[in-house]
Amino acid sequence: MYFGTLRFSFLKGLQKYRGVCSVRFCGDHTTSNPTVSCVSPKDKEKLSRADSQPEQNKKEKKRVTSLGLGVIKKDNASEWYSQVVTKAEMIEYHDISGCYILRPWAFAIWEHIKTFVDAEIKKLGVENAYFPMFVSKSALEREKTHITDFAPEVAWVTRSGDTDLVEPIAIRPTSETVMYPSFAKWVQSYRDLPIKINQWCNVVRWEFQHPRPFLRSREFLWQEGHTAYEKKAEAEEEVLVILDLYRRVYEDLLAIPVVLGRKTEKEKFAGAEYTTTIEAFIPASGRGIQGATSHHLGQNFSRMFNIQFNMSGKVGEQDFAYQNSWGLTTRAIGVMTMVHGDDAGLVLPPPVASVQVVVIPCGITASLSEEEKAAVLRSCEMFVSQMSAAGIRCHSDTRENYTAGWKFYSWELKGVPLRVEIGPNDVRNSQFVAVPRDTGQKIAIGSDVAVTKVKELLEEMYRRLFNKAKLDIDSNIVVTEDWEEFCSRLDHKCLILAPYCGECEDIIKKETTRVESCELGIPAVGAKALCIPFKQPKDITSGMLCVRPDCKKQAKYYTLFGRSY
Repeated sequence: MYFGTLRFSFLKGLQKYRGVCSVRFCGDHTTSNPTVSCVSPKDKEKLSRADSQPEQNKKEKKRVTSLGLGVIKKDNASEWYSQVVTKAEMIEYHDISGCYILRPWAFAIWEHIKTFVDAEIKKLGVENAYFPMFVSKSALEREKTHITDFAPEVAWVTRSGDTDLVEPIAIRPTSETVMYPSFAKWVQSYRDLPIKINQWCNVVRWEFQHPRPFLRSREFLWQEGHTAYEKKAEAEEEVLVILDLYRRVYEDLLAIPVVLGRKTEKEKFAGAEYTTTIEAFIPASGRGIQGATSHHLGQNFSRMFNIQFNMSGKVGEQDFAYQNSWGLTTRAIGVMTMVHGDDAGLVLPPPVASVQVVVIPCGITASLSEEEKAAVLRSCEMFVSQMSAAGIRCHSDTRENYTAGWKFYSWELKGVPLRVEIGPNDVRNSQFVAVPRDTGQKIAIGSDVAVTKVKELLEEMYRRLFNKAKLDIDSNIVVTEDWEEFCSRLDHKCLILAPYCGECEDIIKKETTRVESCELGIPAVGAKALCIPFKQPKDITSGMLCVRPDCKKQAKYYTLFGRSY
């Protein structure tokens, strides 16, 4: 359906109104019988809620376009998420359950994360390499604790054509056992250390329960760093440097505040001496989620794989290398979606948006002269060129087979941080109208200050997203020493900071499991120890007991508990 074929006497007024224009079609946007409605931004939520009501009659349902979401986030976060990642063109489902196609809109987010992380780790002397995705059974089984923990998730190749393999070959769930035989060859002397290797790759962990795009999938993309040092102190220093890098990814790029801490013994990486982590919070579900981890492996793997070196100043004496591994995955995209998305769809933080500003020509009606139309389109092109020259990722949507209102909804659904509207009046007045994705507020700005104002609007949007997410996590972390409050606040979608003995995690999880589901599509599993925060809310005093009343053991530290993905 071309815009010029529309014959509505009120269309010109509709364009001048500049409210939220909803174009609804029978089936898809190519129908010749659209219904056009216009509402103000404050009424938009009411419209969305009305559209999702189950008591709608069949005739009304047929009029609603498939463009928008059909569910309210707070009513059903699980279904809302499923609709956002598909309708915002982030993923496509694959015919193998738990595996997903990352479409360009989502992959571009990963590329921005990758560019940032890659530059930062190279400043630390880390080099990129690539190792095979296949692991021999003998190599995988050399670290017994490691393989025991990963065993349920390991996918095995057992046949080649019609022939059984002599020995099954695993597809890497992580690459310690792939890399470290080579480390053993490369390290002979203390002069060969440190080794700092990173690889960008995919891994396979055969999750069977409740797979969902980005958050829990059987194959995902990540970076995994693997380093080896002469001294333990050097390795431990790097663990925290990398953890802070991951904090910067979440907070500076994705506008998501995180809690930094150390995993409990039960939750640490298999084979590690200890694991540090960043934990985020999903307000819609009240669940915590692991953002990224940095592990100190000690000498556990170097002993298994014989990564030894001749010691400095000690002739004839050898020692095992101290090692770390650390990783960040595409899960970050799912966390970003859940934290910032709203009832209109995805909301992209400006630092990771492949399109930071979308320009939409408005007021191009059948009655508009060709000269005026050309002037509007020329202004849009000039605006894009001006933004691009200033390093702002900008795109002009000049498609003629969609109305301006349809484009508003489409780009809003995809989460573009800033929409710019340029119409005939704007051209005459040397201005444009900017609309931030998170507020919907319309702001008229003079063309002579375009770059400065757009940069300010993008920065302000980032700060609003971060501050809102910060308020959400801070207001939903409850500090308590009382078990009844622990359970009650957990059931009200909070995270809990409570004194913990370090030993009865399984019992706490069992006693806080609920038969009913607290989030549609996900069972109400019990509280899990997310981390031991570096920043403790209070000092543990002598006589302070574990929060579980039947435990009776001295508490060691406050631990962050919560339901998790």
